[in-house]
Amino acid sequence: MESVKKVIPCLDVTHGRLVKGVHFAEIKDMGDPVESAAAYSAAGADEIVFLDISATIEGKSTLLDTVKRTVSAIKVPLIVGGGIKTLSDIERILNIGAAKVSLNTAAVKNPEIVEAAAKQFGSVVIVAMDTIASIATPSGFELVLRGGTEPTGIDAVVWAKQAETLGASAILPTSKETDGTREGYDIPLTRAIADAVTIPVIASGGAGELSHLYEAISQGHAEAVLVASIVHFGLFSIRQIKEFLREKGVSVLL
Repeated sequence: MESVKKVIPCLDVTHGRLVKGVHFAEIKDMGDPVESAAAYSAAGADEIVFLDISATIEGKSTLLDTVKRTVSAIKVPLIVGGGIKTLSDIERILNIGAAKVSLNTAAVKNPEIVEAAAKQFGSVVIVAMDTIASIATPSGFELVLRGGTEPTGIDAVVWAKQAETLGASAILPTSKETDGTREGYDIPLTRAIADAVTIPVIASGGAGELSHLYEAISQGHAEAVLVASIVHFGLFSIRQIKEFLREKGVSVLL
């Protein structure tokens, strides 16, 4: 039986405001993240990602008050990422109602946190990764940190497999090359990771057309699609996305 695929709006938040960028830069203010989360929840989103994109770069903790207000405003699971470094950070975020956490830099710098969190809290850790195309790695995809500014030399596919072994419940890869471009997801990256692991892969970065979402599932083998620009700028609604996917034979919850 085919699994039900998810449509997950992503709220990039900085200093309490919803923003959207291109290639991890050119940041534009998009308003109040809590209002947007409530609207997406009501519109049929399966889950929502809240990503404090300034927290890690500026060395701050995630905006707990904004997360708490977001949880209160929605009826679907909230995934929170950004600035999460310790088990105490994870516990605080789960205690205010988040369903899962997304770890990126912290997981790379300290892989043991993924394993420890899985043991302590269960299947709550999604390992997010930012990548660039690189001939220096066997897969052709290299892990980068700090908003794509810090190369690691680590092969993204190798890291995804390690993250699964450590207890990650899903992998969320984003290509710096396609982020915010609305020209489509990085299908080769998504497929390379999805085919290397058994846990769900969430396609991220670059959706601008309905066909891009279908490609991520049919060609990229993703179990879920992360959407940002395509919904923030009103190009398509969650309902339109799901109806299109259903017409293409994809199992979604309307």
